[in-house]
Amino acid sequence: MKYLFAGLCSFLVCSGLVAQKPVWQPSAGHTETPIWPGAVPDPQPTSRPEFEETTPKEWQGTGRPVTGISNVTRPTMTVYSPKGNNTGVSVVVFPGGGYQGLAIDLEGTEVCDWLVPRGITCVLLKYRVTDVGPYPKSGPYPESPMALEDAQRTVGLVRFHAAELHIDPHKIGVLGFSSGGHLVAAISTHFTGRIYPPVDAADKVSCRPDFAIPNLSRPSLIGRS
Repeated sequence: MKYLFAGLCSFLVCSGLVAQKPVWQPSAGHTETPIWPGAVPDPQPTSRPEFEETTPKEWQGTGRPVTGISNVTRPTMTVYSPKGNNTGVSVVVFPGGGYQGLAIDLEGTEVCDWLVPRGITCVLLKYRVTDVGPYPKSGPYPESPMALEDAQRTVGLVRFHAAELHIDPHKIGVLGFSSGGHLVAAISTHFTGRIYPPVDAADKVSCRPDFAIPNLSRPSLIGRS
């Protein structure tokens, strides 16, 4: 899995040099919401603006093209809510991509599409990833804490807004693949305090996940066995 996404990230970076690329947008009926009300903490540079890129042919082992996002500097969350049965459970989804990009459909929207009909609210986090600086560029490390800051902020926001999202504040989990799975482990062990200065009331509630699912097998095959 790690080799698949390392290759995907290389494709995204190289193809981004050719021309200005579009920016990812969620499907109709869903809205991206910035997770930070003002300036983001610990900003890092990127060599070019955020862009979306789809592989020109079937990507390794997936059976079809895959879409990724690079150079995210303004993180957002997109809520996918059940239309019928609602269990009250919610999951914050962290796509993988080696902290250099985000496999936004294979490990993001497709995961939400599978969980939502089962009564689970999904919150897709487009966390910060960059292409500048030493590796890891945006992982939850002391020298590059951006992704963990975004994850803590998002879990706190989801719990703070639980009533309006129609979810149980005690049934909020995190799920991620590859580097997203690493981020799941990071937030599951770093929740006693924010690693950034609190900005509002949402940062005063717990960001501890109630359950965690790191590094599942290839998400494109979920539900097909």
